[in-house]
Amino acid sequence: MNVLVSVRIALRALSANKLRAALTMLGMIIGVGAVIAMVSIGKGAQLAVTAQIQSMGTNLLFIRPGAQREGGVASQQGSRPTLTYDDAIAIAEASDLPVALVAPEFTTFAQILSRGSNVNTRVTGTTPEYEDVRNFHVATGEFVSRQSLDARSLVAVLGANVVANLFGDEDPVGQTIKVSVQGRPGVNFRVIGVMESKGGSGFGSQDDQIIVPITTMQQRLLAQRTARGAPNVSTVNVQVTREELMDEAAARIGDLLRQRHRVSEDDFTIQSQADFLKLAGQVTGIMTLLLGSIAGISLVVGGIGIMNIMLVSVTERTREIGIRKAVGARRRDILMQFLIEAVVVSVVGGGVGIVLGFGLSQLVSGIDVGGGSKLTAVVTADAVLLAVGVSAAIGVFFGIYPAVRAARLSPIDALRYE
Repeated sequence: MNVLVSVRIALRALSANKLRAALTMLGMIIGVGAVIAMVSIGKGAQLAVTAQIQSMGTNLLFIRPGAQREGGVASQQGSRPTLTYDDAIAIAEASDLPVALVAPEFTTFAQILSRGSNVNTRVTGTTPEYEDVRNFHVATGEFVSRQSLDARSLVAVLGANVVANLFGDEDPVGQTIKVSVQGRPGVNFRVIGVMESKGGSGFGSQDDQIIVPITTMQQRLLAQRTARGAPNVSTVNVQVTREELMDEAAARIGDLLRQRHRVSEDDFTIQSQADFLKLAGQVTGIMTLLLGSIAGISLVVGGIGIMNIMLVSVTERTREIGIRKAVGARRRDILMQFLIEAVVVSVVGGGVGIVLGFGLSQLVSGIDVGGGSKLTAVVTADAVLLAVGVSAAIGVFFGIYPAVRAARLSPIDALRYE
């Protein structure tokens, strides 16, 4: 029997019982729609996280202090004060390193007050290179300058959220804020600029911070020192000249720091931007797989529904099968007829499910997930092809048993069936 003829017969059989066919397809519609929606949300989250990491800059290495050990037990990374401002200067001045820019930073939290308003936020002490290394520029005013760094000036650049909380719509440039760290008396800073808004990320919102010269921070706000008495820094951000030199730069910087610290075992950690991208990709990939798997359960339920209805259809059309066999239909013709009917039900339901999944994806896009970030669901061609392929495969898998049962019916028994 011709495949097209089988498809027409299948469509006629479905149209004869429209409500039953619709209810049978409902499981596939919901299943395919849920899979596409969940996978698209996972893909959107993956792209959003990747974009946030890439917005931090390009070709970056992050050097942080090692872990503090007490009684053989290691605490979290960065708890051991080993990196210094002089280490950052040494890396920047080393002529044999493939390094473009170096920006050390020292971070703590402080209470920021201005004209009766206050906010608790992060304070980052850094150098002028930070603006280009981290791809984070001022929107109005100016950034920390070399003159401010050398003079240990009491100047600050505010993040967009800090401005909104303290000044509302008013321009803060030229205003004075008071910065109090760990309950100490507040120190007055003059606002010289406002950073562009970057929104939130898995690393904390870059808009929730103020930036001051690192020399001012170490002298006036909070001074932490290494065992040798040198001013400590939280992170040294290094921008490598070319991406292919990242591994070489990390190895040679490690050699330089071990030599400076006179240690054989690293008392620091070096991580690349690629490490963060890989980790984020793994986490979001697992999340996408989990969401898709949960939604895929409904596809199995839909397939069981198809098999159930096809068995009912075989029982109802027993005499029809007997007549077809009596006039010369072969076993494989009956098998193909009912198998194609199951596939048609599955594929039509899958097609409607694709439309539903796309609609759900568009519905959730734009939802605010906090920190100024919005969720954007991404419907990819591979997700649609996967959904179509899976729906067809389910139609074949769950349609085989009813089709085989129909093909095995004896013509005499079928004709006698009432």
